[in-house]
Amino acid sequence: MERAVVCEGVTKWFGEGEAKVQALRGLDIEIGMGELAMLVGPSGCGKTTLISIIAGLLDATEGNLEVLGTRPEVLSQRDQILFRRKNLGFVFQQFNLLPTLTAAENVAVPLFVAGHNRRHAVEQASELLDELGLGDRLSYLPSNLSGGQQQRVAIARALNHNPRLIVCDEPTSALDAKTGHMVMEMFSEVAVRPDRAVIVVTHDSRIFEFADSITHMEDGRAVAVEQGKGIGHGLVSSLTSQGPDRPLMERTS
Repeated sequence: MERAVVCEGVTKWFGEGEAKVQALRGLDIEIGMGELAMLVGPSGCGKTTLISIIAGLLDATEGNLEVLGTRPEVLSQRDQILFRRKNLGFVFQQFNLLPTLTAAENVAVPLFVAGHNRRHAVEQASELLDELGLGDRLSYLPSNLSGGQQQRVAIARALNHNPRLIVCDEPTSALDAKTGHMVMEMFSEVAVRPDRAVIVVTHDSRIFEFADSITHMEDGRAVAVEQGKGIGHGLVSSLTSQGPDRPLMERTS
């Protein structure tokens, strides 16, 4: 299987001196193309830091990273921006919608940036929002949308330019069970294509059934990996005995 993401010994430090904190501790992980991969673990274990590095929003302190066959650190700053613009979609936990743009315009932003005709971009955005049940909210500003509706707009924005890698930070956290299930079905349909992959950070056990793999993180390390659909229930408690200084990669069917 072609690999979408490869992390080898990835380490990340924040701060300096006595305030220096290590968020990632030599983490190793592989995610294949066509895969919907989930990252789970307690708050503060490094999940969001990891996906921020994968998405190019942060630089690793040490280690090797390959994203879609490219090593971001060898690219110029301009080429890194172009690479992210073309290949990555990011669903932020805080949505990051532009307050002066309508829902449809927010979703169309990646196409605006890529130089697409404005009318075409908004029409495509509107179709996607309609699929997500927001066809009657196209002209609404973010301030007039509920948290769950804003989340769906953010998800549509990440999908609208057909990126090869979609990275999501708690995409169902503001959604009810039915809408969360619908969103994950959409992500799953996107991920099963051999030229794409989806990475989801989540605490939401309701969506584990959609995962092709679940990586359990603890204290800045990947401590176990499960493979296969219908996974993710009842494994976490059995891993903690390994301890923070004994990284483990397990694969279970």
